[in-house]
Amino acid sequence: MSEQESAIPEESTVTQLPERKGLKKGVFLLPNLVTTGALFSGFYAIIAAMTGSFENACIAIVIAGFLDALDGRIARLTNTTSEFGVQFDSMSDLVAFGVAPAVLLFSWALADLGKIGWIVAFLFVCCTALRLARFNSSPDSKIFFGLPSPMAAGTMATMVWTWVDNLGTMESIQISVLVAVFASVAALLMVSNVRYYSPKNIKGRVPFMYMLGAVMLFIVVAIYPPGMLFCVGLAYGASGPFLALLRFAQEKRETRQV
Repeated sequence: MSEQESAIPEESTVTQLPERKGLKKGVFLLPNLVTTGALFSGFYAIIAAMTGSFENACIAIVIAGFLDALDGRIARLTNTTSEFGVQFDSMSDLVAFGVAPAVLLFSWALADLGKIGWIVAFLFVCCTALRLARFNSSPDSKIFFGLPSPMAAGTMATMVWTWVDNLGTMESIQISVLVAVFASVAALLMVSNVRYYSPKNIKGRVPFMYMLGAVMLFIVVAIYPPGMLFCVGLAYGASGPFLALLRFAQEKRETRQV
């Protein structure tokens, strides 16, 4: 065997690197750019909350919610959905709707409760992560099982925003306890099996009254954004348990009739 032939490595000894699926031809810019905007809003909310700029932190979380509602729709409309985008969106959601609201609540009210305060904040982050993991395992479901994390985060943010805008700083330990209870209920609703209405059910043509209702909702929110958005969040959050109670009562009546 010549020296040149001996220098050629055998085929079996060549290490084959795994193919980087999804990144071979790059990533889609537009939907991931919107997701990056939501991630930036969540990160800014954390910094603002830590420095005492609670109103700015609340606004940033609300903006992240609107951006999160856009990125998936943009990806579907432009046919640019990808596994990379799904995972990136989940990481962004955990920061914007898990860590940011928890830091906001802790900096604003829960710090006065000591160890209980940071445990409640961690509970909110943990339940957000579990909610996102469960959603990713069944993303095409027409029904939300558990309160969606953007709605939970938005409700917490607009609650703080409304309080700061009207009453200023938090100075009551009793209110801090109520905030801890409210945040815990929202966290547990995220990981519950309570059914919530999904906007994915709105497809194709809808009755004209739906459009009129949407316009009226925009007008109501424009009157006083923090308070009205907080009321919308409360109504949506309460709708799941309320409808569950109605279904339970109806099943009881049907059982008695049989």
